Amino acid sequence: MTTVRTPAGWPATEEQARAVQDDLRGGVVLDETGPLPGSGRVTGVDVAYDDERGVVAAAAVVLDAVTLDVVAEATAVGEVSFPYVPGLLAFREIPTVLAALDALSCAPGLVVCDGYGLAHPRRFGLASHLGVLTGLPTIGVAKNPFTFTYDDPGPARGSASPLLAGTEEVGRALRTRDGVKPVFVSVGHRVSLDNACAHTLALTPGYRVPETTRRADSLCRRALAEVTLQEGGPIV
Repeated sequence: MTTVRTPAGWPATEEQARAVQDDLRGGVVLDETGPLPGSGRVTGVDVAYDDERGVVAAAAVVLDAVTLDVVAEATAVGEVSFPYVPGLLAFREIPTVLAALDALSCAPGLVVCDGYGLAHPRRFGLASHLGVLTGLPTIGVAKNPFTFTYDDPGPARGSASPLLAGTEEVGRALRTRDGVKPVFVSVGHRVSLDNACAHTLALTPGYRVPETTRRADSLCRRALAEVTLQEGGPIV
């Protein structure tokens, strides 16, 4: 497990964080299709918090896109690097997520975030932020629609409807299980929306959320529990 400190010069205020978003947002690439769904490797990233101690644990889990078997995994634990502010959650998570990705023993391929990409008030959620910083193709698959609107998709798996900010499509509500609440897919970086939805369906053979997210969620929770059990833990 990698231990991470808040990087020097990391934004400390909402104004500084928004300025960083404005600066990086122009680097988002929207005209690439991205990797072929069901091929190569795909990596899930997720985080868990101990707010009382100001600790965040991140996990990155690489799956074979065909078999969905685990190929590699890594964790990192660090200081919560930014206060909770809606729309700026990436600044709480990015340092430890980057450390977990860097600790992997193989290239991650497509990265799936438990959160948003373009489906974000400033069109620059965690998936977009992470994609621009790493250059990796990224998508966001969220469990709720944030502030956006949508019509309920058809009841069958694979049904979808636009996720809208006014008339702008910022993602899709995608049904991954028959009759089960949809997930909300958005482009992060270097992947088309059609392809992002196809990847999401390939990663949900048995559950509502992608296997990448399920595995990363379990691993980061275990990593946080290990830190919490240590007397004082590695974060001071």
